[in-house]
Amino acid sequence: MQFIITDAWLAKSRAIHLSGTRLVLAAVTLSMLLMLTAAGMYHWVFLKGARERWPVVGALVQLLVQDEFDQRDRFMRENLDAMARKLGDMQAKMLQLEALGDRVSGLAGVNLNEIRPNVGRGGILVERGSLSMQEMQATLNDLDQLTAERGDLLTVMESRLIDQRLKKMMVPTQRPVHAGHVGSAYGWRIDPFTGGSALHTGLDFQADVGTPILAAAGGVVVASEMHPQYGNMVEVDHGNDLVTRYAHASRLLVKKGDLVKRGHKLAEVGTTGRSTGPHLHFEVLVQGVQQDPHKFLSGPKNTAALAQLSPAALQPTLLPGRSGR
Repeated sequence: MQFIITDAWLAKSRAIHLSGTRLVLAAVTLSMLLMLTAAGMYHWVFLKGARERWPVVGALVQLLVQDEFDQRDRFMRENLDAMARKLGDMQAKMLQLEALGDRVSGLAGVNLNEIRPNVGRGGILVERGSLSMQEMQATLNDLDQLTAERGDLLTVMESRLIDQRLKKMMVPTQRPVHAGHVGSAYGWRIDPFTGGSALHTGLDFQADVGTPILAAAGGVVVASEMHPQYGNMVEVDHGNDLVTRYAHASRLLVKKGDLVKRGHKLAEVGTTGRSTGPHLHFEVLVQGVQQDPHKFLSGPKNTAALAQLSPAALQPTLLPGRSGR
């Protein structure tokens, strides 16, 4: 395509040749300029009309803004209703957890009134679609505080339950020998060596040589040695001044400082030391004083009561000059 431009004053003419590509580019450029000019004019007129409240433009702007506000309000209301329903479900679950916590606290021996004397119970019950944003925020804050309080209470109860479980695990209630029967019981008897009356300070379990000797509860081995009277002997400290002693073993399988759990194999039955035949001499000591092992081996029913007894209540009455094995 060719354009001829003529200057009438100077009597000159100029020819411009446009190829197909140049023509397309020129058309696109001209279209863009027209679009930008139209958009700028529309924007200027629209803003000016909105600011100066021109009749037509002002009404159109007000209509558009009102429609946008209505859509935003509907969106917020729908979300508030959904959040209110979720909040109601959370409160219902929180009430269930509160009831569960009350029941568990009884098992853990926790007095909730002592831990939270000034803490209220319950809260605002959410009705569908009845909360404003401020009310919902306040309810969420209450739930957050209540959740923190319940978390603290559950932590205390968990600690109490773990403590109770550890106490039960550390009380010697398991028979130290599965096989065999009880020979001499705890109490006064005729000493087989001297023929006189003496206090037998433990239980004798008659068993064959080599029979496993098991820990009656978990603890720490504080002695694993040869004793002139007890022979090969193991002592396990269970904490709270509670120790068990296993005597007359043929072979010791643990050493001082070992950690053992209930049922751990400590030694094997023998007849070493002051013994008349193969057996295990088993003792329970509280603050260094021998107790009747039957009080501990009688089963779980007696364990809780023993845990509450003071050492003075467990101490036996010893006659002066009397002793026994």
